[in-house]
Amino acid sequence: MHIVVLGQGYVGLPLALRAAEAGHTVVGYEPDRNRCGRLAAGSSYIEDISSARLEQVLKAGSYKPSSDPDDLKGFDVAVITVPTPLTDRAPDLSCVRDAGTVLAERLEPGATVVLESTTYPGTTRDVLIPLLEQGSGLKAGRDFHVGFSPERIDPGNTTWKLENTPKVVAGLTGACLARVKTFYDSVVDVTVPASGLEEAELAKVFENTFRHVNIALVNELAKLGHLLNIDVGNALDCAATKPFGFMRFTPGPGVGGHCLPIDPVYLSHHVRQRLGETFRFVELAQEVNERQPLYVADRLQSALNKRSKCLKGSRILALGLAYKPGTSDMRESPARHVIDALTARGAHCTVIDPHVGDDTGLRVSSRLTADQLADADAVVVLTDHPEFDPQLVHAHASYVLDTRRAIPPGDHIEHL
Repeated sequence: MHIVVLGQGYVGLPLALRAAEAGHTVVGYEPDRNRCGRLAAGSSYIEDISSARLEQVLKAGSYKPSSDPDDLKGFDVAVITVPTPLTDRAPDLSCVRDAGTVLAERLEPGATVVLESTTYPGTTRDVLIPLLEQGSGLKAGRDFHVGFSPERIDPGNTTWKLENTPKVVAGLTGACLARVKTFYDSVVDVTVPASGLEEAELAKVFENTFRHVNIALVNELAKLGHLLNIDVGNALDCAATKPFGFMRFTPGPGVGGHCLPIDPVYLSHHVRQRLGETFRFVELAQEVNERQPLYVADRLQSALNKRSKCLKGSRILALGLAYKPGTSDMRESPARHVIDALTARGAHCTVIDPHVGDDTGLRVSSRLTADQLADADAVVVLTDHPEFDPQLVHAHASYVLDTRRAIPPGDHIEHL
């Protein structure tokens, strides 16, 4: 089939390449001309996608990156994988609307359009379909097919990838579902049909809401454990030995990426707008997790005070800037918020991150040394990158606030 994937980021690029490898002819639509140029030159900017893999599909002619909307003409299946951010703490569907408008002008009878971008229930039916119908003059479910299939990309995960992660699929009609399922059956191992569009949309935002709420729960538990002088990490280790009825979540400096800080807000905002009701668990979790970076800054300041040092003017070595280990993904990273809070209080922060470049506006180094550790008044571990040697940190740092429980215990090591 002729496939177009709108958006060539963390979700769209892996899908486009997988579809090309499965035998389809794929156009990866990327309005950012700089990104598009890099892809055309065989240079991947997504860590999970190697440049060698990209070069293979380019050489085979099965994948073409493009910024020209006219290259979308004649598609059999179009998949929308564009960002769905927040603007003024409210869902921003402008990218979805732009994608729908571009596709509508090139939509032909019999074609299929699938939305993968995470959003609130009702978006496909109430936002995307009207755009497609108005711009094309065609009728959804009769003249063309529409579906929703939530993305489940986990950057940096080497075990669960696009092809072996079960894919939820949904369609406006039974025929739509069959078309959507046929496409995804060709690129993933398992598809899971949902009973309707809204059920699939809700499933996605609930998956992330579940994690968001439980991370907030353990973050609050870590604060209370610190006040009660209880080793919460050990308590969680013990609880995790229960083979049923318990799923472990771990405290940290906050939540990052697109999913957790943003997706649950789509659900709570929609509930408030549509029903006039509050989703109190989501709103409370949002409050707890958004305050977590400030709590980390407070803990570090308190620890320095106990050591007769002032945070203002102190040399702080921050380990990690990405939101998760082993990646350069800085989207909504709590590490950045921690560093900003420390800097605002007068600390001099140096960041070590082997994955993040030097275009962050911060003093970033890629390599951690014993001299850097020894020279710092305090070290704060914000991302547990595998490149960081825990024994090196333990041996040379005078004080460590470890928000990831990555450094072995010691008198000078404090876990969050």
